[in-house]
Amino acid sequence: MDRKLPGVLKMLRFAVLLGLTVLLAGAAGLTLLYRGLVFDALLESEEQSNVALTRTFTNAVWPAHAAFVRGARDIAPPALAGRKEVRELGRALRALAAGTNVVKVKIYDTRGVTVFSTDARQIGEDKSGNPGVQRALAGSAASDITFRQRFDAWEGAISDRNIIASYVPVHLPEGARVEAVMEIYSDVTPLVERMERGLWHILAGVLAVLALVLLAGVWILRRYHRLLKAQEAERLAQEGRIRHQAYHDTLTGLPNRASFTEHLDEALRRARRAQRQLALMFVDLDQFKRVNDSLGHEAGDRLLRVIAGRIQGCVRETDLLFRMGGDEFTVILEDVRGPEEVAMVAQRVIEAARDPLQLLHHELSVSVSVGIAMYPRDDAGGGRLVKSADTAMYRAKELGRNRFLFFAPEMNERVESQLVMEAALRRALKNGEFRLHYQPRVSAATGKVTGVEALLRWARPESDLVEPARFIPALEETGLIVPVGAWVLAEACRQAADWQRAGLGPLRVSVNLSSRQFRSDTLAGTVSGALQASGLAAQLLEVELTESLLVENTEQAMEVMGRLKAIGVAISIDDFGTGYSSLGYLKRFPIDSLKIDRAFVRDLATSRKDAAIVEAIAALARSLGLGLVAEGVEEPFQAEFLRTLHCTELQGYLFGRPVPPEGIAEFLRRRAPLPLRAVS
Repeated sequence: MDRKLPGVLKMLRFAVLLGLTVLLAGAAGLTLLYRGLVFDALLESEEQSNVALTRTFTNAVWPAHAAFVRGARDIAPPALAGRKEVRELGRALRALAAGTNVVKVKIYDTRGVTVFSTDARQIGEDKSGNPGVQRALAGSAASDITFRQRFDAWEGAISDRNIIASYVPVHLPEGARVEAVMEIYSDVTPLVERMERGLWHILAGVLAVLALVLLAGVWILRRYHRLLKAQEAERLAQEGRIRHQAYHDTLTGLPNRASFTEHLDEALRRARRAQRQLALMFVDLDQFKRVNDSLGHEAGDRLLRVIAGRIQGCVRETDLLFRMGGDEFTVILEDVRGPEEVAMVAQRVIEAARDPLQLLHHELSVSVSVGIAMYPRDDAGGGRLVKSADTAMYRAKELGRNRFLFFAPEMNERVESQLVMEAALRRALKNGEFRLHYQPRVSAATGKVTGVEALLRWARPESDLVEPARFIPALEETGLIVPVGAWVLAEACRQAADWQRAGLGPLRVSVNLSSRQFRSDTLAGTVSGALQASGLAAQLLEVELTESLLVENTEQAMEVMGRLKAIGVAISIDDFGTGYSSLGYLKRFPIDSLKIDRAFVRDLATSRKDAAIVEAIAALARSLGLGLVAEGVEEPFQAEFLRTLHCTELQGYLFGRPVPPEGIAEFLRRRAPLPLRAVS
């Protein structure tokens, strides 16, 4: 703005001198020139401000709503205005525009259709023919100023206002393809009124006192200069507020992820030039979700503010602390002497976080896990430092949390190995490489097969069957366990129904449910769908749950198990005695049977403690009227001992290893009790 000022002043001086010669024409020309210049400057300044606001919107808000705007073309206009995404976008824009003179915002998709407006009645309108929209879609901002007798603004209808409308392209990154157009309406009435008042003063002075024309011209120049300066100062202040919002976290006041990226690049450049070491710490709260779930998000927000303050108190003034989002923070430590110095800082952070704190009348003690990467040791090129620190942090969590860990190359190899495994598992699901083997369960009283447990195997091409222990954890971690688990349910039900249709009698099939499956909202529908598709009676399906699932969220577990029981399936607790065994949940939950873990059965002959535990579990099951299944039975002595305890069913190598479906069919065709001998 200041660079343009000298040229503008020269033009105005020339206009004043011309007015001395040609009074009326000069007065009119001076008035029009003044008005045009002020309006142009006002329009240009507001356009720059609105472009800056749009850039902030693109960086801070657009990524969370881009998918909704792109998909709005598939939503009918009447339904579009009522979508929750519109309300969320409105809240985000209101927060972004707080403290500015913005009175209304509209967003158009690439077709020129209004997908968001602070005036909900305008959502769905086609503005593809609007020149401003067309120009913005072509990549250039466009602005215009108009006087409105009535205008529907953010807070309601306003009257007699001067409004500047700016059409600004939305694209990320800068220079990329335009993804949307943002129309921002700014109320510049106060500035225009001041300009108009000055204009009338100038005109009156010129016409009333010819002798003071030159002085009036000087006054015009000074007043014009002051207006531009005031507006420039206001624009800079507004841009400063917007930039602070874009680069700082609103909850903790710390610099955010966008600021972190810029500062890390600068810090790495300084470290390279000075050939000094730099450390990057990733700090993550352990089990933060439990605080949110049990005490609420307000308590979680307070906890994050407290932890942010404690971390800040543990680092040097020259170190930079950022909140990356959620419960994750990063610290950039420049000019460090070595890992020992960084380790001391990390230990201080861990100890400070562990100090008890009062939160909504509850005393809590939380812990953090810290991952550390060093430059140049862990990233000579400067491109993988963030990934290295993040990998170290997750490894620290896997090792038990409440600790710090430096990055090691083998961690990265492990992550890459996990990615390869995930890709292979996705192909396996797509190509139908998974198989089910079945292990028989026999009656402890008669030795006859009463049911089978479905066990997942992976028939990897050009390889032997892959045991579950090698790929089940990867399925859990990637979330693929949900679609794979749905396939297991459907296949197990289908196979049991096929056996029954083949005249082999009704046979209960049990299927293990993972924690992700159990928490899935679609579990009941998946079970019902598998039963309906196969034609299997619900009472012939048993789902096996682990104790840890039941104690993670008791109320949710009660609700899910209630839906399963309403379908009619049986529920058993797998590996009973190895987890959080509780008489309380046995009384509350609709459980049909308990499965004694093989760890207690294996050493019955040599461990009096294991025998006592099995006796106690058996007594508990009898008292509660629950079925009791023993796993891992391999010796006749074990089977006989479990019979004396009134165990209802036995399962183990003594009766059969896990086999393909045709092997179970052979067992069933015998229709005779299985002999009590080890199976080779």
